[in-house]
Amino acid sequence: MATGVAARTSNFHFGGIRCKGQSCQQASLVSSLTFNGCIQRELSWSFGVSRFLRFQRFNFSHSPVSENWKSLRTVPVLSCLRDGSVKYFDFSVIGSGVAGLRYALEVAKHGTVAVITKAEPHESNTNYAQGGVSAVLCPSDSVESHMQDTIVAGAYLCDDETVRVVCTEGPDRIRELIAIGASFDRGEEGNLHLAREGGHSHHRIVHAADMTGREIERALLEAVVSDPNISVFEHHFAIDLLTTLDGPDAVCHGVDTLNVETQEVVRFISKVTLLASGGAGHIYPSTTNPLVSTGDGMAMAHRAQAVISNMEFVQFHPTALADEGLPIKPKKTRENSFLITEAVRGDGGILYNLGMERFMPLYDERAELAPRDVVARSIDDQLKKRNEKYVLLDISHKPTEKILSHFPNIAAECLKYGLDITRQPIPVVPAAHYMCGGVRAGLQGETNVRGLYVAGEVACTGLHGANRLASNSLLEALVFARRAVQPSIDHKKSTSIDLSASNWWTRTVVPKSLGRNVMHNILRRTKEVRKELQSIMWRYVGIVRSTTSLQTAEWRIDELEAEWETYLFEHGWEQTFVGLEACEMRNLFCCAKLVVSSALARHESRGLHYMVDFPHVEENKRLPTIILPSLVNCTWSSRQLHKLPAY
Repeated sequence: MATGVAARTSNFHFGGIRCKGQSCQQASLVSSLTFNGCIQRELSWSFGVSRFLRFQRFNFSHSPVSENWKSLRTVPVLSCLRDGSVKYFDFSVIGSGVAGLRYALEVAKHGTVAVITKAEPHESNTNYAQGGVSAVLCPSDSVESHMQDTIVAGAYLCDDETVRVVCTEGPDRIRELIAIGASFDRGEEGNLHLAREGGHSHHRIVHAADMTGREIERALLEAVVSDPNISVFEHHFAIDLLTTLDGPDAVCHGVDTLNVETQEVVRFISKVTLLASGGAGHIYPSTTNPLVSTGDGMAMAHRAQAVISNMEFVQFHPTALADEGLPIKPKKTRENSFLITEAVRGDGGILYNLGMERFMPLYDERAELAPRDVVARSIDDQLKKRNEKYVLLDISHKPTEKILSHFPNIAAECLKYGLDITRQPIPVVPAAHYMCGGVRAGLQGETNVRGLYVAGEVACTGLHGANRLASNSLLEALVFARRAVQPSIDHKKSTSIDLSASNWWTRTVVPKSLGRNVMHNILRRTKEVRKELQSIMWRYVGIVRSTTSLQTAEWRIDELEAEWETYLFEHGWEQTFVGLEACEMRNLFCCAKLVVSSALARHESRGLHYMVDFPHVEENKRLPTIILPSLVNCTWSSRQLHKLPAY
């Protein structure tokens, strides 16, 4: 991978990539991308990724497979299943959160759709979203105000046109959700009840108590299940995108998956693929994300030659429930941290340290209503200065009825452990929450990989900039899922499915031949390595960073990855073997390295990326970080498994 922050000059093209350390051990950690010629206006996402990401970056040989694909465009569409291990659809959707489901409902009007989901369909970040969806629905509010709030929260790194598109189209996307069947809280007069959260200047958060994501997921799933053109494949883990090369361009033809219940590898061949697989919260030990959030989509896209952007901007939610501060401690460690929504502070919640000193006014004039990056760093500073493990969020001064009606889920969860939030403060601590970076996308969700579209947290659209504004994530997912529909339909019409396509790539296999004891040892070591990686990321690539800490993370991750892969292959693992835990681990390694590489390339502090040795914002660095694909893929984690290793 080549990483760098774009520079302002006059013509926009990728030139002069200088790489460091292209040995097999450091294949994916190269740096210093320079842009020869670029003007600020042309760096916007709205300039069109398909225009600027398709420059002749590499000397690829022309792919005979791609020629074969192009010559078969007149083959009639096959929209049914062929056999158990190969399935053919017009559209493959990877992920069952709000982005994937909303997109599936629209494209299903034009063809057959496979929704591929790693666990149960409801197990997504959407389902855990408490706060709501931001949209301009109040007469006193305005699109311009929402735009300004988004840009300020994003530390002025947001793409202006993307922000305008999302803020303008947001209200219609909310109305569509209501028409589909989503039910949101309403006031006494029957109008939508609009909450306010940190960073917002107006009340504009549409919500369903403190379980908004769950309600949206319910409504969309019901509609999807009722659609005869949509097939949902539960417990199918996406391994790698199926790609070919057409000159310098990568082309996506579907995805290999592992049915984790039957341990069968299933190949999906499709004309169009939407990647809506969520984030990578589990590169850290404490995250609000569900267990499925292991960066699978970002890693697959990177291996498939997609351009990645802004991965240094990892949002730590400032207020996850701190189990250590509960009167009754949970018997088991949580798989993911329980989120205390931004709306608690929006409704008047106050943050105190354990000495019951209110501290947020010391850090920001907006106090508890400051954006998340500010609040998270402030809490982190308090914890380090006072050597404490959590702070307190108090909403008990508000009327009991209001607290219980607005936050019933939080109240019930805390009460299970002996804490009454109507009388006692809530112990909270920051936790990894959201990736503002991801697969670089244009205004229609298009990527530089033909036939591949992205929406939701896996995408980097330019909306969030250096920090996401509260409740803008579901909004972005809805808007871009809808915007990706028409280009997907157009692409589908110009492409046909080839019945022999499934034979173009090597088959990946489940390692049944290794035996139970060997697999037990591999799984045990993989779990240990996962915890070690998470510990490295939290210690060296957390809320506050430095060049030294990032460099330490870089070499420690390289060493850990090399040691783990050596262990695998010494125990009989082969290049084409797949297993859930091992494939998740390779994706976690990939995403961790993307974050570290991006962070090292940004020599300033902006938004979520705070560097103690570069503590100030630098105007000449107000540009996105770009990670180009690398042809040096010597580690198992860095290459597509259906391709032979490039030694």
